[in-house]
Amino acid sequence: MSNAYIGKILRVDLSKSVISEEDIRQDWAKKFVGGAGLATIYLYNEVAKGADPLGPENLLIFMTGPLTGTASASASRYSVVAKSPLTGIWGHGNSGGSFGPALKQSGYDGIIFQGISPKPVYLRIIDGKPKLFDAAHLWGKTVPETEDLIQKDSDQKVTIASIGPGGENLVRYAAIMNDRHRAAGRCGLGAVMGAKRVKAIACAGRAPINLANKNLFSEIAKKQFDLLNESILKVGFESYGTNMVSDMVNIRGGYPTRNWQQGVFEQIEEVNGQALTDKVLIKGVSCFACPIACGRRTEIKEGPWKGCSGEGPEYETVNTFGAMCGVADLNAITMANYLCNEYGLDTISAGSTIAFAMECYEKGILNREITGGLELKFGDEKLIVDLVHKIARREGIGNLLAEGTKRVSERLGQGSERSAMQVKGLELPAYDPRAAKITGLGYVTANRGGDHITAYVQGPTFVDVPFLIVEDSKIADPFVANPQEAKVVVDLENALTMFDCIGACKFMGILLPAEDYVDLIASATGWNFRVDDFRKCGERIYNLMRAFCVREGITREADSLPKRLMEDPLPDGPAKGMVIEKDTLEMLKDAYYEFRGWDKETGKPTVAKLQELELDDLIKDMWSHSNLP
Repeated sequence: MSNAYIGKILRVDLSKSVISEEDIRQDWAKKFVGGAGLATIYLYNEVAKGADPLGPENLLIFMTGPLTGTASASASRYSVVAKSPLTGIWGHGNSGGSFGPALKQSGYDGIIFQGISPKPVYLRIIDGKPKLFDAAHLWGKTVPETEDLIQKDSDQKVTIASIGPGGENLVRYAAIMNDRHRAAGRCGLGAVMGAKRVKAIACAGRAPINLANKNLFSEIAKKQFDLLNESILKVGFESYGTNMVSDMVNIRGGYPTRNWQQGVFEQIEEVNGQALTDKVLIKGVSCFACPIACGRRTEIKEGPWKGCSGEGPEYETVNTFGAMCGVADLNAITMANYLCNEYGLDTISAGSTIAFAMECYEKGILNREITGGLELKFGDEKLIVDLVHKIARREGIGNLLAEGTKRVSERLGQGSERSAMQVKGLELPAYDPRAAKITGLGYVTANRGGDHITAYVQGPTFVDVPFLIVEDSKIADPFVANPQEAKVVVDLENALTMFDCIGACKFMGILLPAEDYVDLIASATGWNFRVDDFRKCGERIYNLMRAFCVREGITREADSLPKRLMEDPLPDGPAKGMVIEKDTLEMLKDAYYEFRGWDKETGKPTVAKLQELELDDLIKDMWSHSNLP
């Protein structure tokens, strides 16, 4: 295999300190493409049902895609896949920057870690030569400190992915960081890395990425850049970053505030895109081969954290540490974001868990005896910064909050689960589906739990942006639950899953049609690959991911929203009085399962669907002979 792929996977048996390499199976590459898809077939085949996510039997898989490291627009992405310690099901993180291309150029398409190292180690790969090094001197260091020390020990420039103290201390939503500020953030895969005692991966090399038709590929890639440079979204992202959408979401009444008790943040002008630009922005930052500088290089210019600098915050972070915690101090939000990057924590889960704790304190479910004397009050900007330290170090109340909202609510009881805003254990992102009901369907059907980027239906609902990657992404009325629009969720899930497999940024899916990406894949790999193949591969991979979750116990009943969203009407804004009634959600699920070809009673892919997608090997795990649908 020479076109678009390096053709080799590195396998690291940490228990034995043995490193080996193996060829990528060509049939798997064509069926599961790369990135999250290829990683998931390894995970499904090699991690047994019921495996401990933090035990030696779990795998931690880094995987690039066929476009990663090429001249395609924003072909920077890599995926990390494992069984999640936060949710107990399929876990996936995806990140940009430059680590994905560096991993590929070091001589491998991916890395599979298995077992547990008896001592802290880090992996270095230079021009196809991998070696494990002792990492005792790195254990306990922050992400920037780790990168600096590894770079100092290397005789050439390396690109690094690592964990901070959050991962070492097994915070269940610890992130894997690369390029200092970029995160494979969700699902707690940094905790899996910490459990395996792998501190970092450092990569460098010049392995060529051969293309089947280099001239055609270059021609299509240039067309990509030309179209993107003309896009109005490029202007918005470069001016305001992802936080450009905050006003749009707030004005629709779907901006989660005070742990989802409200949908409008009265102080939005203190934290919106313009405020971030005025108060902390230094310049925009791009990932590898990206024409859109949506990243934010920032510095705090006044107050107690004056002089601190880094990247971010992004839209989700501004909301979860801001409005969700009742905080309107952008400097405090920015500092909390910096600390999450340094400690290696998912900002969505961290901010959401703090907001949940604040509500529990407000209601008397948490008291000062449990919090160690802390008053967890909404609006306390210093508190959000202090709690990030405590969570990462598992100190005091931070040890409890490091478990995530689902586990904390199970321990606290007293009705606190109503305030735990999560689906399948994964904390929800910053779009209230009471103000856009189809978004709720996207949350409950996302394979990794409550997630916004799997289908990204917020685009055509809150932001009014059509997705060109699918034939139709139109949502007629966000306040109305139309079962026919469940097909939009299905189509977007399939298409955007492919972006996690080919190694491209999902923002490109807003701006470019499937035909352009199909031509890129075909000219890169040499496959006879058309739009139907693109859609079928996405569907196959999505069903594979669902099958892993089903094997771990996910049923139709688990595809549900927090009771607050189904029973507590929004008290303010244009969505005032709105809920997603349980019957409405069940109606949307029925339509979704129908479009998917899944059994409506169980939420499992049917035998016929698995056979259609050439996933026959999964049937025995999902259906006994006595209950075939």
